[in-house]
Amino acid sequence: MEFAAWSEIDIDALKHNVRKTRSLVGQDVKILLTIKADAYGHGAPRVARAAVSESIDMLGVATLHEGIELRCSGIEVPILILSPSLISEIDEIIEWDLTPTVSDLRFARALSFSTSAKQPVKVHVEIDTGMARAGVNEDEALEFIDNLSQLGGIMIEGIYTHFPTTYLEDPEFTTAQVERFRNLIDQLSARGLNLPLRHAANSAAITQYPDSHFNLVRPGGMIYGMFPQPDFNGIGLRPVMSFKSRIVNVKRVEKGRSVSYGRTYRFGHDAIVAAVAAGYGHGLSRALSNKGYLLVRGRRAPIVGMVTMDVTLIDVTDIPDVAVGDEVVIFGRQGDAEIGIYEVAKWCDTIAYEVTCGIGKRVPRVYIENGRVTGIVTLVGERLPKERIPLS
Repeated sequence: MEFAAWSEIDIDALKHNVRKTRSLVGQDVKILLTIKADAYGHGAPRVARAAVSESIDMLGVATLHEGIELRCSGIEVPILILSPSLISEIDEIIEWDLTPTVSDLRFARALSFSTSAKQPVKVHVEIDTGMARAGVNEDEALEFIDNLSQLGGIMIEGIYTHFPTTYLEDPEFTTAQVERFRNLIDQLSARGLNLPLRHAANSAAITQYPDSHFNLVRPGGMIYGMFPQPDFNGIGLRPVMSFKSRIVNVKRVEKGRSVSYGRTYRFGHDAIVAAVAAGYGHGLSRALSNKGYLLVRGRRAPIVGMVTMDVTLIDVTDIPDVAVGDEVVIFGRQGDAEIGIYEVAKWCDTIAYEVTCGIGKRVPRVYIENGRVTGIVTLVGERLPKERIPLS
């Protein structure tokens, strides 16, 4: 089975990274895998199943419908919605047994009204200790949680905060956040509010700030073998995703001729140009126009011209015998050669997370475990390698 463009997901590497994370935090600290944005582009249902098989305790999503997708895929572990939800979403949150983040009393009262005669709904409270994006302001937290605790139909299961600078050279800010968050927990305990789950640590904090582990951590990128900055991976994580395509055309181009939209690249020599069946509509960023490389036949070929929606051009003049059907690696390994995702991110002036999240649904996800393909997810759904694609 062949595709013109596809992404390979190494389930063995993902499980390895879960185990590495567990070894860092210990058996007494729970792990919530952040699986939002379709598991950072890796495919949330399959990633969730693999993570649950490695005894992940919880999953974290950003939206109601990300949570519903996991429930429809048979995932039964607790799922926390990490972003604020709308009052209009409350009925479905309850129906699908999801845990909302609460940082607004109006939402909390509506939730209480919907649940007061039923099983209490578990909620987590986000505290803003420095991100200034969402959550209850730190100086209002005690009063807010006290008011929340008096509402019927709600059980405050957890409290958490978020770090904005763990990847930057600003340890004092993060350390201060941890201390203030800990002080808040102590003040709540003094009032008799002992919230079961306390969490703050993202991937970088797990490795850099052990005092921030509390009793639950929220890894994201590290489970996928990534950090926003590559120099943090000193713990033996393995990349989970590679992104590949194929040559669909090879042609000669005379010296002086321009290529692609806008005529932004003109050859100074007679050349051989190969068309690769992936463009910005697949997730190969337009920012790579006239810069960066792709791998073909184990060698780097420069991108020439503007990256288009469906096709990218590379100069293969110096690579012998390039032919239609040859595999092209956008990031990942090909023999002894490799283009790392951090290189691609640098060429695009972004972070690795955005690169994987940008790979679109038109790109099949091919899941590999124990050296064989165990599943393929395409636009028409999930299927086994030998199944025919349904035509209607």
